[in-house]
Amino acid sequence: MKKVKVGITIGDINGVGLEVILKTLCNPMVSKNITPVIYGSTKVVSYHKNIINDINISYQSVNSTSRLYEDKINIFNCWEENVNINLGTLNEDGGKYAMLSLEQAVKDIKEGNIDVIVTAPINKKAMQLAGFQYPGHTEYFADQFKGSQQLMLMTSEDLKVGLVTNHLPLNEVAESITKETILKKLKILNNSLKMDFGLERPTIAVLGLNPHAGDEGSIGKEEIEIIRPAIVEAKKNNMLVMGPFPADGFFGSGKFSKFDGILAMYHDQGLVPFKTLSFNSSTNFTAGLPIIRTSPDHGTGFDIAGKDMADSKSFRYAIFKAIDIYRSRTQYQKDGANPLKKASIKVDRENRNELKDLPQN
Repeated sequence: MKKVKVGITIGDINGVGLEVILKTLCNPMVSKNITPVIYGSTKVVSYHKNIINDINISYQSVNSTSRLYEDKINIFNCWEENVNINLGTLNEDGGKYAMLSLEQAVKDIKEGNIDVIVTAPINKKAMQLAGFQYPGHTEYFADQFKGSQQLMLMTSEDLKVGLVTNHLPLNEVAESITKETILKKLKILNNSLKMDFGLERPTIAVLGLNPHAGDEGSIGKEEIEIIRPAIVEAKKNNMLVMGPFPADGFFGSGKFSKFDGILAMYHDQGLVPFKTLSFNSSTNFTAGLPIIRTSPDHGTGFDIAGKDMADSKSFRYAIFKAIDIYRSRTQYQKDGANPLKKASIKVDRENRNELKDLPQN
């Protein structure tokens, strides 16, 4: 199978992003499967490389991503000036250079120079200081690919949780949830489970908004007036959807394991149980876009930046998940173009087994 061209944004230069990137790329099992290109600068990469003990890694600077070195780590210099790195510090520079890296990666994937994007963590406040106009990566990608719907989807080997609302203050959540929005998110989730994860008839659970899913209207009426009608409409659209379920009992009883996908109403409702069950072995995937973008499930790690303590496992999972989704989507499109000759998706079981057995950093 051909190597996938993976564009990697460096995230906040004052955080652990480049540490986990380099720890990931120095592993031969990773380089065996991808042609990576890091969007940043060789000077900044070298600075972070010197922080990591016992790392054997080399890279090649490139002036254009239209011709990459297939068997090397490529670095595209997004800026030429010297940069002041202040590890563990929230400042405008952290946002500025993360934004330059992100913009170049998006430009290249639009032009077809790379196949997928994996984003290292950003600090939202630092991004705002630098003039970034979006609450986070997910909203930025949605704006860059106008006309497509997006769904923030957290994925692990056995758990996939999507969100109706992303980065909203809690006091704005209820008014943002409508039947139409839920139905849109369900359609994105259903299509992604088919196209990106190879599930022919996915089953989806929908969580309620209120405690006890409203208790038949005694603790809020959103379940009766908004969520249930959306579920009924989804079923009419031939989706296997159930709910609304009370979030606490749904996860506490293990019922989540019976579904292929879960739709939560707001950020912490979905991500608190998800990260409790899957932290450092999961990936953030922006479903619904015409391109593939994943990221690790952790933040900038300012408290451990520069201490060679960051665990690279989640970033490694993000890269392999991007590869899996790219191959699954490619196969799905081939099957759709030739439905009379539906090919099975080949799973590289050897690579998966070796991935699970890799030593942790």
